[in-house]
Amino acid sequence: MNKMEIKFDALSQNEAFARLAVSGFILYKNPGINDMEDVKMAVSEAVTNSIIHGYNDGGVVRIYCELNGNELMVMVEDHGKGIEDIALARKPLYTTRPQEERSGMGFTIMEAFMDRIIVESEKGKGTKITMYKELK
Repeated sequence: MNKMEIKFDALSQNEAFARLAVSGFILYKNPGINDMEDVKMAVSEAVTNSIIHGYNDGGVVRIYCELNGNELMVMVEDHGKGIEDIALARKPLYTTRPQEERSGMGFTIMEAFMDRIIVESEKGKGTKITMYKELK
């Protein structure tokens, strides 16, 4: 098993860093281009959600990854506002920020590109999204 953990400020410019860090972590497994793009897209959505919805002003996002054989686990965690209604937040097109023209497709995209996702959240304490992908 191989593990990696990074923490960074919850700033929109760090989303690209997070995406590249996770893709760099799995590179030695020589994943197919589709798997690599799927992982990058899902990480991008999870991190963006943490930055946009988790915090009003500042904070830290944590990414923890494990690669066990060909199974990748990526956990994205914040200690921000949390999600009041996870089931509602996971519905396609639901957004808490329609005035910012948010698409409301973050969880839908994560679910489409990863094999499985688990969302845990507590209002006022933060959110943890754990995603799994079997690399081919």
